[in-house]
Amino acid sequence: MGAVLSYMGSILSYLFGGSVVAGEDSASDGQSGVTAFHSSARWQLHFNSMKNTTQLMVIDFAASWCGPCKLMEPAVHALAAKFTDVQFAKIDVDELPDVAQEFGVQAMPTFVLVKKGNEVDRIVGAKKEELQSKIEKHRPFQAAA
Repeated sequence: MGAVLSYMGSILSYLFGGSVVAGEDSASDGQSGVTAFHSSARWQLHFNSMKNTTQLMVIDFAASWCGPCKLMEPAVHALAAKFTDVQFAKIDVDELPDVAQEFGVQAMPTFVLVKKGNEVDRIVGAKKEELQSKIEKHRPFQAAA
């Protein structure tokens, strides 16, 4: 029974954006937990899987040519490493313009915070402290001080 559950877990992880062994359409940083999506179908599977959980997801809408996005990248990776109970997704607006349009993204970087499939907050611009503050506000688990 344990082997069956382990196998099913592996399949679900693969389908819903967990660890991807040879996936061309998403890539995880491994250390920081930021998952980049390169396929609208893969993104929709992941997004839909998050609708049934209270886990916070931070969606980083960026572009490869965007200077402020590049400046924020190390900060986003650091936040992902710090807040391991939060999902971090990266969407390149040039690769997935339909996803950016669905979320009404008009400037980069834009960070959309989502719970149960609904936007709970948004930060437009390279505002590391504001992003961290809003993550702390919306994450489900608060570590004891």
